[in-house]
Amino acid sequence: MVRKYDFIVIGSGIAGMSFALKVAHKGKVAILSKTRLEEANTNLAQGGIASVTKDSDNFEKHIQDTLICGDGLCDEEVVRMVVENAPSQIDELVKWGVDFDKGDEGNFDLHKEGGHSDFRILHHKDATGAEIQKRLVRQIKKHPHIDVFENHFAVEIITQHHLGMLVKHTTPNIECYGAYVLNEKTRHVHTFLAKVTMMATGGIGSIYQSTTNPSIATGDGIAMVYRAKGLVSDMEFVQFHPTSFYNPNERPSFLITEAMRGYGAVLRTRKGRQFMQKYDERGSLAPRDIVARAIDSEMKLSGDDFVYLDVTHKSAEETKAHFPTIYQKCLSLGVDITKDYIPVVPAAHYLCGGIEVDVYSQSSIRNLYAAGECSRTGLHGANRLASNSLIEAVVYADKAATHALGRIEGIVFNEQVPEWNDEGTSLNEEMVLITQSAKEVGQIMSNYVGIVRSNLRLKRAMDRLEILYKETEDLFTRSVVTKDICELRNIINTAYLVIKMAMQRKESRGLHYTLDYPDKIEL
Repeated sequence: MVRKYDFIVIGSGIAGMSFALKVAHKGKVAILSKTRLEEANTNLAQGGIASVTKDSDNFEKHIQDTLICGDGLCDEEVVRMVVENAPSQIDELVKWGVDFDKGDEGNFDLHKEGGHSDFRILHHKDATGAEIQKRLVRQIKKHPHIDVFENHFAVEIITQHHLGMLVKHTTPNIECYGAYVLNEKTRHVHTFLAKVTMMATGGIGSIYQSTTNPSIATGDGIAMVYRAKGLVSDMEFVQFHPTSFYNPNERPSFLITEAMRGYGAVLRTRKGRQFMQKYDERGSLAPRDIVARAIDSEMKLSGDDFVYLDVTHKSAEETKAHFPTIYQKCLSLGVDITKDYIPVVPAAHYLCGGIEVDVYSQSSIRNLYAAGECSRTGLHGANRLASNSLIEAVVYADKAATHALGRIEGIVFNEQVPEWNDEGTSLNEEMVLITQSAKEVGQIMSNYVGIVRSNLRLKRAMDRLEILYKETEDLFTRSVVTKDICELRNIINTAYLVIKMAMQRKESRGLHYTLDYPDKIEL
């Protein structure tokens, strides 16, 4: 089956849905969601969204905070653009119904998080992402020009390669014509032709054993673009959230928001001793990379599996009002955060690299845009400032929409695209091959490519991964396409990129720390 849309959006988080809403008045839009429309990384974002919204704050302070956190690798032009466009995009979210918390006088109730010099984090209790997701889904479902395809998995983006042309990384003017998409219910792969394709597939957390991301975060968009010979960069910069609830039997790991440390929570060893002042004068409010390495160091020194986050010195009623979701979740696990210390451990959380895009969200492949966590904009550099991710996603979705709308009338459908060819394949009955390989990838990445790395660990990781890559590609070639085999393939492709780029960086900077090169290279 062949379907034609002016725009197809792969992914249903804040980046994909806000883009869809901004272009739908000019053409037909298809949103492809690999599960349900409601399931996305956005839905799990607790802390909030960063923007200058009060007179005592200003753009320059937000810009400098972002640049400092990015450790010398931010693109200052991009940082300035995102920060200065943030307030107008907050207004747009409010127009779509997003209910950010306000104080008694009607102004936004702003939080402060690690690395920020002022209170500028808008939030909805401790479930900001869920609030944004809910409101955008509501707008999407009632829009007459947007079709939603749930349980539809993008297998590959379509380029000249599928027309029989040899496409390499050096090939000029690679073009995207849409995507081959698996309908999970029918098990058929359909052709979705598009004038413009938006990649908004989120993060890569599932390449690690412990992650705050949902299981769907398998690096699909990045892997697809890489296989299509598009540019991908900065994959070594994987952010580990310092504080996820320590519960080895739970995946994804439950995130304890950064805002709790902004609220006044402090980190302690299992013996009850505060330790962050040893590592940074900002203490528990230091940026995430510093806090995560400090926790990792303390755990290695003590042999403990976790440390504590302590908020017991704050008002119990105020804590429950600010963090109702966290309070209830921890209580269900036997921890009353108003009386008990919270056991926490770092978990893979956010990717600062991804598909290279320009200031209009264009990738290196024509007619293919990327926004949100799967993209590398230059905003984050070597480390993301807390709560900059949601605002980056919506600002770049806006830039992409404006740019795409200016070009859409000059783009035509490519009618020469062949349908998906699965001749000679058979249904793979041995799911254990896929599940075991996925587990092995998680072990490899967590053990060798985590918070602290080394040449030896990275080489060992690459050697192990190459075996899995060959096995998986062989299985994919022989098998009828399923979501599971595709996700495994994407996990392995993505893990390879993280390892490869970590091996190439001969220094420690931001989120990438290696024992063999502990110092920074002067820029």
